[in-house]
Amino acid sequence: MSQNGKIAALIVAAGGSSRMGGGTPKQFRDLGGKPMLRWSHESFSAHPSIAAVLTMVADDHRDHARAILPDAWIETGGASRRESVARGLRLLALKGVERVLIHDAARPFLSHAVIDRVLAALVSADGAMPVLPVADTLARGADHVLGDIVPRDGVVRVQTPQGFHLQSVIAAHAAWPADAEATDDAQMVRRLGGRVALVQGDAMLEKITYPDDLAGADMRLAWETRTAMGFDVHRLEDGEELWLGGVLIPHHRGLSGHSDADVALHALTDALLGTIAAGDIGTHFPPSDPQWKGAESGQFLEHAASLIAQRGGRIDFVDLTIICEAPKIGPHRAAMVERIAGLLNIDQSRVSLKATTTERLGFTGRGEGIATQAVATVRLPMAASA
Repeated sequence: MSQNGKIAALIVAAGGSSRMGGGTPKQFRDLGGKPMLRWSHESFSAHPSIAAVLTMVADDHRDHARAILPDAWIETGGASRRESVARGLRLLALKGVERVLIHDAARPFLSHAVIDRVLAALVSADGAMPVLPVADTLARGADHVLGDIVPRDGVVRVQTPQGFHLQSVIAAHAAWPADAEATDDAQMVRRLGGRVALVQGDAMLEKITYPDDLAGADMRLAWETRTAMGFDVHRLEDGEELWLGGVLIPHHRGLSGHSDADVALHALTDALLGTIAAGDIGTHFPPSDPQWKGAESGQFLEHAASLIAQRGGRIDFVDLTIICEAPKIGPHRAAMVERIAGLLNIDQSRVSLKATTTERLGFTGRGEGIATQAVATVRLPMAASA
């Protein structure tokens, strides 16, 4: 994406997430099958009015951020949120940006509708931000004793992204006392006399701060369940190895094909590709391509799983039925289940593998080949940009 343009997004992701607990900072933790930071970045990147997306991260997190967003504009933030924003604003000014949306990476589920409302309000205001009404009763309290009720009239819950005319927010940062910290940029603009408009927020934009918040966010995520089927057949021939379900099975004949001809993994690969409407195995690994001659079919299955993961999806369950007269599948079933679960990085309880015959009818009944039918069920997150 070009770094030039009149409207830009600035994502603040330089925090250490001390309230989340030890380990990986929250902005890099998995949420709905992908790192939290990627959610808002993808929403901004896909919006037609946003010409650039700048992400500010801590210096020691640059490599991590780059792995998550390999083609993104990433810069080093400061010791505080205010310093990170100020640095980002200066960089955007060098690119000719006129309006900016400043957003916390800890609010991942950003919709295009919220972006549109903030941008629309900027037409007649110095700044704009999404807010929600306060539904709960508010009260003061000290030493575990209830105090006075606080009236809710005129009280709102502040969210991001907060939009500003770039020079207004730069001036507000420059005028802010060096020894004071600001919780958001809107109060800085307002202190300098700027008018900040309020627009409707979104309950999906709840900030993720504590460990329970991460679990709650995952529950709020809307999932779509998809099921698809795969089917494959390979001929049995002398002089070939017999690979089934990623396992080499001793047998006097093996399956013939361009790769290792693992009919079980091929069928399952097609089923997984079907869940995301990504074609079939031949689309991704053409039999006419010599590089796949004799290739291990496990890499085909891993590729299909990686495409689902890139969409933020989760593989819930896979079911395979191997159709043949020989060899007997039972003695190898446990090894196949273990191998498939490992390739897909799922628990073995999510892999079902069965075998049947056709009562000596048809090509499988005559021992001429082996067929496999596979069914896969996955969950995909609904588009957050709707």
